[in-house]
Amino acid sequence: MSVHPLKTPAADPVREAKIHLAAAHRLAVLHELEEGIDNHFTVTVPGRDDRYLILPFGWHWSEARASDMIVFDESGKTLEGEGVVELSAQCIHAPIHRITGARVVMHTHQTWALALNMLKENRLLPASQTAAFYYGHVAYDDTYAGTADFIEEGERLAGVIGNKHTLFMKNHGVLVTGDTVAQAYRRLYKLERVCRAQVLAMSTGKPLEILSDEVVAQVQAPPVNDRHTRAERERLFFEAMMRILDRQMPGYAD
Repeated sequence: MSVHPLKTPAADPVREAKIHLAAAHRLAVLHELEEGIDNHFTVTVPGRDDRYLILPFGWHWSEARASDMIVFDESGKTLEGEGVVELSAQCIHAPIHRITGARVVMHTHQTWALALNMLKENRLLPASQTAAFYYGHVAYDDTYAGTADFIEEGERLAGVIGNKHTLFMKNHGVLVTGDTVAQAYRRLYKLERVCRAQVLAMSTGKPLEILSDEVVAQVQAPPVNDRHTRAERERLFFEAMMRILDRQMPGYAD
């Protein structure tokens, strides 16, 4: 098995962040999490707390390349690169980065998560092992009132998220945060799968078997004898996904 050539201690952190961000966009296409040129992924520029990387508005996510990424600030000004940041990306993401301290913010209208968020009862239930990992870490915004055109909306959403890493936006979509692109994307990817499983299970009309709090706690607790930390699992997951891109959708690192 080949090791991705960019995973070296000497890698430039800004360059690596751009590559990982481009890879995440293309993976979202591969995994059917995207809406063409809409929705947004952002990363705080390594070494800074007030500047953010994003794919310029107007590029299809399958076209994303590291060299395309621009740097913007909370005012929406492009500080590096060519292109502009979409208004709702500026208004949602920049305040969430600033207020929560999240290094990575990913917002989508992915199909199965959105389907769940179209329901009056949109809570993600711990009815499977994977879903149990999200229990207690999902915040819910039940007050959708239109598109996000002002910074105050992002500040409001940051208050709703609090110390959780996933946000369900009723009638809208979902948002996840993370310390790394690998962590955030893995959360987004698995979230779609657990939402799909829940919607499919609910469609049978049969009652769901909900895991007990004791079992959920056991699932979430780090295994005593596990050979891999969660951070390592996140890294290995994303490296494996990048190898798939190298075969099926190369060019993201350009």
